[in-house]
Amino acid sequence: MGRGRAKAKQTKVARELKYGSHDIDLARLREELSAGDRLARNDEADTPAEESADR
Repeated sequence: MGRGRAKAKQTKVARELKYGSHDIDLARLREELSAGDRLARNDEADTPAEESADR
């Protein structure tokens, strides 16, 4: 027992996510995404240099 209360809470959260108005800071999101791209590019750039140094 007790599943009803948990399910009701999950349903409430799901409705809030689906229908609620969410303020999205697009500038911050853009900064975070571009920072992730820069880090990925740096990791890719380091990999071939490390491989050639091992040889």
